[in-house]
Amino acid sequence: MVARLAAEAEEAGWHGVFVWDHLRWRAPVRQVADPWITLAAIATATERLRFGPMVTPLARRRPAKVAKETATLDRLSGGRLTLGVGLGSNRFGDELRATGEELDDRRRAQMLDESLEILAAAWSGEPVHHHSRHYTVDGISFLPRPVQRPGVPVWVAGLPGNVKPLRRAARHDGFFPVNLEHPDQVADIVTTITDLRQARTTPYDFAIPLPPGADVAPYAKAGATWWLVEFSPETVSLDQVRGVLRDGPVDIDIERAR
Repeated sequence: MVARLAAEAEEAGWHGVFVWDHLRWRAPVRQVADPWITLAAIATATERLRFGPMVTPLARRRPAKVAKETATLDRLSGGRLTLGVGLGSNRFGDELRATGEELDDRRRAQMLDESLEILAAAWSGEPVHHHSRHYTVDGISFLPRPVQRPGVPVWVAGLPGNVKPLRRAARHDGFFPVNLEHPDQVADIVTTITDLRQARTTPYDFAIPLPPGADVAPYAKAGATWWLVEFSPETVSLDQVRGVLRDGPVDIDIERAR
């Protein structure tokens, strides 16, 4: 069904489809699909859409396995994968505690940064030599490489006002704010990350999650480049999703908005 919805989204003119990476969620949600198998289905059911996990908590995944999964998905799709990453949280489904994963935010942040280093090295196609506190990769070459160069684009999630995720995001390709409340927060984020990136001229994305029907224009004016329609998992219905898909993406004249 998700692959079919992705194909409908592509036909309606949407630019991307992204899925959560959770093992479980709070009641009444009981059924949670595996994101990587779902993304493979989306890749084969579409031709132009970008897709990816938004976001995957890298601290509860083995980076060597994620390196193979991401490269495979990127090649399967002809270079359309975007990797959303973050610390993850035990807050909504108690999934970290229930599976014996790391609960300390600082240690998960260390694991996230080390994983991102391993992924960047793996996507180069060269042998990876990584020996650190949390992970070891000893001389493995991860081939084939992703289609995209130098690797799969990475969007980093974080809370507005928290400078550490912004610094991490500035080293990558995009930022995905969590618990966004106002377009002024987007303007502050854009300013901070632009300053942190200094003279780098590579494209950069600010992906803003907003509910269906939201006024996107103020966020676009503040610097957002993507609007991700955010559905409530407790109340979302197939009819609601299909209704949003049929409406199509919002067409905003960015120059006029600014």
